[in-house]
Amino acid sequence: MVTVLAQMMDRGDMGGGGSGHWWWWAIGLVVLAVLVVAVVVAVTRSSPAHAAAVAQPARRSAEDVLADRFARGEIDEAEYRQRREALRE
Repeated sequence: MVTVLAQMMDRGDMGGGGSGHWWWWAIGLVVLAVLVVAVVVAVTRSSPAHAAAVAQPARRSAEDVLADRFARGEIDEAEYRQRREALRE
């Protein structure tokens, strides 16, 4: 983008042959910076680390963890009921 603007200024396509039109350079640099930031954001958000951070569930309650352990068979029904009651006290 900046190169195109520089070539246009050298040929005089912007009126004045580049003298007094420094703001075209500023516009080109701003557009270039926006494009670079957009690419960096897109790459960062598509990275596996970002996806894993976003995908983490909210903090679960102790009863949810206990129910999951019971569902997986890590604890029996008696232990599940005993611990659930202890959590509710």
